[in-house]
Amino acid sequence: MSGSADRVAVDSADAWPDDADEDEGVVVNWFVSEGSDVEEGETLCEFQVEKVSIDVPAPVTGTLAEITLDEDAEFERGEPLAWLQPE
Repeated sequence: MSGSADRVAVDSADAWPDDADEDEGVVVNWFVSEGSDVEEGETLCEFQVEKVSIDVPAPVTGTLAEITLDEDAEFERGEPLAWLQPE
């Protein structure tokens, strides 16, 4: 992470199911790659919690600056999955 203050986190907690008992998930698939331009609401990746798949939308329009968790990575609720550079 470069530490740029204007980047926006793709926060796993924002997409976390309200009824999930588990606080750990696994990244299943990335649909876009670093450096790609994305639109707000576009699906960036999919993760799984308690055998339920959750699509993660882009919180803003911009560029996918950094993927912080690769496919098959385990993570805890609230960890950033990636960072976006807003338009």
